[in-house]
Amino acid sequence: MGLDGCGQAPSSRSLVLVVVGVPGRLDVVFEQGLEVFVFVEDGDVPEIAEGAGTLARELTASGHGFDDFVVPLGNGALATGCGAWLKAAAPSARVTAVVAAGAPCMKLSWEAGRVVETDRAETIADGVATRVPVPYALETMRGTVDDVLAVGEDAIVQAMRLVYETVGLVVEPAGAVGVAALVEHGRRFKGRRVATPLCGGNVTAEQARRWLLG
Repeated sequence: MGLDGCGQAPSSRSLVLVVVGVPGRLDVVFEQGLEVFVFVEDGDVPEIAEGAGTLARELTASGHGFDDFVVPLGNGALATGCGAWLKAAAPSARVTAVVAAGAPCMKLSWEAGRVVETDRAETIADGVATRVPVPYALETMRGTVDDVLAVGEDAIVQAMRLVYETVGLVVEPAGAVGVAALVEHGRRFKGRRVATPLCGGNVTAEQARRWLLG
């Protein structure tokens, strides 16, 4: 996956998904046979991954050195996009993708070398609550990601609180799984310089009270 054209993907205004009356996740759309005019799966579209990869491009341009890049893993666009850039621009950096333990299909698939679906995806980190892996993303991960870790719900909440208390940011659960990996797997990163994105602030007032102040 080349990233020479980062930030120059075609406009997404013509890409439309219409879903009416669907309870739960988008996989229900297909199971119920509802009409989809155009469905865009972020882990299956190279241009979306390239756009997400500009995050890593900005990181390397900042001049801050790091040994590890720890990134959330849902459908795979962010992990593969950032990983592709880092393998070209900072090849010595290790790229570790992180899933929620309650939504392990991408980790299971990574380890098995094939698509492994799960019956459920149960986690507060809905941004990485993947149940059905994207084959293209798994294939791309082989050349862009070095390892995949899973983190539990307690570690995710602890990470959200740590970010809030130390830098004053309210980060949604999926955006905090990188920090959660440091909380739960700290020994793995001991003595190393670690970079992780803090992305997404989709937290309701009630969730903030429960997860950050509870």
